[in-house]
Amino acid sequence: MPGQLYDPAHGDRPTEEQRRAFRSGEIPVAVYGLGKMGLPLASVYAETCGNVIGADIDEDVVAGINDGESHIKREPGLDELVAELVGEGAFRAVAEPSEAAREATVHVIIIPTLLTDDHVPDLSILRSVVDDVASGLSPGDLVVVESTVPPRTCSEMVYPRLQRESGLTAGEFGLAFCPERTASGRALEDIRGAYPKVVGGIDAESTRVAGLIYEEINERGTIPVSDTTTAEAVKVFEGVYRDVNIALANELARMTDELEIDVREAIEVANTQPYCDIHDPGPGVGGHCIPYYPYFLIEGLETRNRLLRTAREINDEMPAFTVRKLAEELASEGKNVADARVAVLGLTYRPGVEETRASPAIPITHRLADLGADVLTIDPMLDNTGEFAGEQVPLETLYDHDLDAVVLVTPHDEFDAIDWTAFERPLVVIDGHATLDLAGTDHRRYAIGTGRPR
Repeated sequence: MPGQLYDPAHGDRPTEEQRRAFRSGEIPVAVYGLGKMGLPLASVYAETCGNVIGADIDEDVVAGINDGESHIKREPGLDELVAELVGEGAFRAVAEPSEAAREATVHVIIIPTLLTDDHVPDLSILRSVVDDVASGLSPGDLVVVESTVPPRTCSEMVYPRLQRESGLTAGEFGLAFCPERTASGRALEDIRGAYPKVVGGIDAESTRVAGLIYEEINERGTIPVSDTTTAEAVKVFEGVYRDVNIALANELARMTDELEIDVREAIEVANTQPYCDIHDPGPGVGGHCIPYYPYFLIEGLETRNRLLRTAREINDEMPAFTVRKLAEELASEGKNVADARVAVLGLTYRPGVEETRASPAIPITHRLADLGADVLTIDPMLDNTGEFAGEQVPLETLYDHDLDAVVLVTPHDEFDAIDWTAFERPLVVIDGHATLDLAGTDHRRYAIGTGRPR
């Protein structure tokens, strides 16, 4: 079949002819999901092969891309790359995933996996996209899942569903799990080769073909693993490691007052030993990755995951710990949190990124409001702060609100310009990441993991 990649009879060694066919655009690619990870991925595919159709159900996103516009903010190089690729005819978008499926030979799925209210992984979006792909699946096609999913998802759900919905049988098409290893703000750099690409196929031929493709995209090459489940576990394990490590740092940080030491200093020095790599403490863990991935292992497995559950509990408690420290510091100044006006700085889950999913600022603002505080919120990344409690105000008006306290949750660069001498009276400042320099002022500062100046 012209443009066919997957062929179990092919043998073990990739052919230069297939590489050439992919690079020349003879093998059309569809990317399903054009969000903050999907659009950069589709763009790198398009700059490599020149024949990509992107699918997204958001018609405004599709229309913007077809006009050469990127809807993803603060992603270096992406705006220019999308405009260039669309202008060259290398990349276009559609709002009907089934349309993309009919045209493509390589199908790349990159959509978010969320959790239900009970912390169960919600695969409903993935199932829907798999059905769309199956509607256009042909013999010799390759399906690649980049979305982070619970281990065994490809083998137990995606592969059987593709067979059932397409009418094809095992061995007529390929399936590989190739997890995205990408951070917002550096997506193009990461996709092009900041790290090797992990590839794991449902069979040896799927692994071979996925490796062939990603070796053309990623200058660092690929790391083949035994199967799809191993590849799925690699991505989940990366996130779980960070969650557990941060939980350790947060547990240690809560000892700083009792030990009467700067725990951050102790961590920094401990990390000079090559076998120690403790992360930084903070007011909580947010984003669409780290708070979610432990539940991909906790739910659905019979193995008791006590460590993962405990780590989640510790990290989920940090917003309450942050508010409790604020209340204690205010009480030391003879003030009640219920009567305080508090500015919360930084609402996104990490600096310089617009994402607010699972941000610790959400429970912090709501907890403060529940205690009766007058909450003001400030974040230069956000236009809409409806999910947070309190009144959004511009950063430049910070000095005008007769504040009692400030809580720094996310240290955006813009906060470095705050003039802490400009406030009319001393404030209580809770510094979530120990990044503020209040030297020479009368403000009462408590930094998580550091405590008060000693």
